[in-house]
Amino acid sequence: MSSTSSSSEADAPPPRPPLIDVDANRVARALGLAPDAFRRLMEHGHIRTLSERGVGEDAGRFRLSFYWRERRFRIVTDAAGRPLAADERVLPSPPRQGHDPR
Repeated sequence: MSSTSSSSEADAPPPRPPLIDVDANRVARALGLAPDAFRRLMEHGHIRTLSERGVGEDAGRFRLSFYWRERRFRIVTDAAGRPLAADERVLPSPPRQGHDPR
């Protein structure tokens, strides 16, 4: 007699979020940077980013935030990566982890 094993859906990893392309030139302009400088800063980890997946009434939407110094660029997209809204502001950036602002 042979036995087969089946994994339950509860054990399955969560689905991977879609890859979303954002126009680097648009983000660079919003952060007050030249596109080449933006790319270099991204490569070296100096641009902080945050991605959020919508839940409830926002399910199927994603919010991507880019932070550089006192500037933030935030864009909301649908599941296919099409921009729905953008917000460009100069504001206090959130404190870095482990950084005491005092």
